[in-house]
Amino acid sequence: MKIAVLYGGNSAEREVSISSGKAVIKACKELGHEVIALDPINGMSNLVTDLLSVDMVFNGLHGGDGENGVIPGFLQSLGVKYTGSGNEASAICMDKQVSKALVHRKRIDTPSWLVVNTNDSVPTNHDIDYPLIVKPNDQGSTIGLTVVKNESELKPAVSFARQYAKTVLIEKYIPGREVTVAVIGEVPFPIVEIVPNHDLYDYECKYTKGMTNYYCPAELDKSLVKSIQNTAVTIHKLLGCRHYSRVDFRLDENEKFWFLEVNTLPGMTETSLVPKSATAAGLSFPELIQKIINEAINN
Repeated sequence: MKIAVLYGGNSAEREVSISSGKAVIKACKELGHEVIALDPINGMSNLVTDLLSVDMVFNGLHGGDGENGVIPGFLQSLGVKYTGSGNEASAICMDKQVSKALVHRKRIDTPSWLVVNTNDSVPTNHDIDYPLIVKPNDQGSTIGLTVVKNESELKPAVSFARQYAKTVLIEKYIPGREVTVAVIGEVPFPIVEIVPNHDLYDYECKYTKGMTNYYCPAELDKSLVKSIQNTAVTIHKLLGCRHYSRVDFRLDENEKFWFLEVNTLPGMTETSLVPKSATAAGLSFPELIQKIINEAINN
């Protein structure tokens, strides 16, 4: 099969995407596929000829137009098969306030939140207790994120987040454990627990070797595992995701779990969270990539 791997791009997560793309390219070659690597840093229009020449596009982009629905929509308009969620689900999941609202409506717990739009002043009177998480509404990899411990820190945190997005999400911080569930097809994979060296799983901890410990399968009660996994699949379906996603949660001291966000194009290096989960389920990295490709072929 001839596969084009989209990677890089011009989002704030470009370097992460390049790492994912290189790993996917290597795996596809090991699987015997013919591969062309495409970096849409200068847009997609000059890649049309290449895109129309392949059997499948593996979308290895992170953030920006690759993940917010624009590029999935473009590929869809060309009639090209591609991995990952469609344009509508991508847009919904990239917009954290929208995905949280849809999940909340289904009575699934998610931390209390409010949003600050471009021309809004920073709210000093709100009902959410400190500490808070302040982050861009449509970025990944914890880019632009701050933990805010008191009111004096709120305005600088919003200003920082506004460097990356017009809309800023202010969310209640849930102390406890960070866990994530990979969903492939509509099947949940083993839960990964993330234990960073910092208080939060920030950009440095995500992408600096030795800064985070990962436990997979996470050491949790079996009934709790089942409940978290089932909820992850419910959210994956509710938001219209397809092929694969990663659903992130916080687990508080009472073992109540709280939905944070869905990643429709999670990191796909051999040490990323979805591959770690797949490894625990007995899948090698190339087998995981082929499984995602098969999902795209069949759906």
